[in-house]
Amino acid sequence: MTLAALKSEIAACLLCADRFAATETTHAPRPVVWFDAGARILICGQAPGMRVHRSGIPFDDPSGDRLRDWLGIDRDTFYDRDRVAVLPMAFCFPGYRKGADLPPPPVCAKTWHGRVMAALDRPPLLLLVGGYAQKWHLGAKTAVTQTVAAWRDHAPRAFPLPHPSWRNTAWLKRHPWFEADLLPALRARVQKVLA
Repeated sequence: MTLAALKSEIAACLLCADRFAATETTHAPRPVVWFDAGARILICGQAPGMRVHRSGIPFDDPSGDRLRDWLGIDRDTFYDRDRVAVLPMAFCFPGYRKGADLPPPPVCAKTWHGRVMAALDRPPLLLLVGGYAQKWHLGAKTAVTQTVAAWRDHAPRAFPLPHPSWRNTAWLKRHPWFEADLLPALRARVQKVLA
C-alpha cells in the first residue's frame, strides 16, 4: 500500500463513530492526518483536542504555540510536512467526560500506529509527547515526570516531553531542569536535523 493510500484510509476511518456519538460532544470522527515520508521530525502525541478537531490542523491551539517555542521553530517550519510530521496515538478528538478530554481510544493506535511507523522513512528525531506515546514508543513503565527526567537515556533520537498544555504550567515551575537542561538540547537537535 502506498503512503497516499494509507493516509486516505485513515482519513476515512469511522472505527470510533459509535464511541464518539456517546460522548458529551456527540461528535463524528474527523481524523487529523498530518505526515509525509520525508519528514525529519516526528511528533507522537496523544490525540487532537476540540479546537484541532474543528480546524483539522494539529497543535492549532495554545499547546501548539508552547510546543513550537520548546522546539525553537516557527509555524511555517512546523507545518511543513516535508520537515515535521504529527502521529498521535489517536487521530480523532476522543470527546469529553465531565469537561475533560477522554483518553485516546486504544483501537486507533492498534489499527494505525504501527502501519504509519512502518511507512515513514525512520525520521531522525522523535518527540514523544505525553504518557501514551512514551509507553508505546519507549515501553515506559514510569510516570511522565520520571520518563522525561530520564530524557538523556533516549536522546538524541527520541525526546520524551510532557504535554505542552497550559495545564502543565505548574509542572514546568516545579521542574526547572526541563527548561534549563532538556530544552537547549532539544532545540540544538531540532536545528541539526532540519539543517
